[in-house]
Amino acid sequence: MISRAGSGHPGGSLSVTDLLVALYFARLSHRPKEPRWPDRDRVVLSKGHAAPALYATLAECGYFPKGELLKLRKMGALLQGHPDTTRTPGVEASTGSLGQGISVAVGIALAGILDKKEYRVYAFCGDGELQEGEVWEAAMAGAHYHLDNLTVVVDNNGFQVDGRIQDIMNPEPIAAKWEAFGWAVREINGHDFGEIIAAYDWAAAVKGKPSAIVARTVKGRGVSFMEGKPQWHGVAPSSEEAAKALLELGEG
Repeated sequence: MISRAGSGHPGGSLSVTDLLVALYFARLSHRPKEPRWPDRDRVVLSKGHAAPALYATLAECGYFPKGELLKLRKMGALLQGHPDTTRTPGVEASTGSLGQGISVAVGIALAGILDKKEYRVYAFCGDGELQEGEVWEAAMAGAHYHLDNLTVVVDNNGFQVDGRIQDIMNPEPIAAKWEAFGWAVREINGHDFGEIIAAYDWAAAVKGKPSAIVARTVKGRGVSFMEGKPQWHGVAPSSEEAAKALLELGEG
């Protein structure tokens, strides 16, 4: 998708893919043929630049034809560079300005409680995104309103566009920070499906407070020349590089 578009963010898309797949195919309550089903669980991709991972997951679920994936970032296409809730079935919030998606998720979760709805809300954010002050305003609000229907999933791959997170503005200790803000916290291997699904089950059982899953991941997961390399944060692979990547991912 990204290679065909000539632009996009492969590194952070690959690091969050397993987390999205496990949620959508194993635990999320949703109806792909009825995207606005009132009782659906809501997913907010706060790290909106990882839209290709979300789009691929939505297409595999049946929200729209898979052929739309190859039109990524084309003028007038269904799938733009960042999620657009007015355009794409299955997208709950327009995101891309880092930090804001978690605030949106807090609002959706609070609305669910006020409306006495049973749906859950999941917000996916990056670890570099935790440098945004708005994240912690949202975290404080989530705990204050006891939003136990809300789970934040931190894609902790250790990198952002400029390099290692600890060299730019270190957000560690990430788990301790969420705990200090009054959240229940669990740390997992973000590429182990057993741990991921168990963490979603754990989060659903938390009462009286929101939950945070800190998932240790690998930027560019599954592609040898991308793994752990920040230069692949926002660079599209060439057609030759894409072919090699797909081969390594088992799709060649």
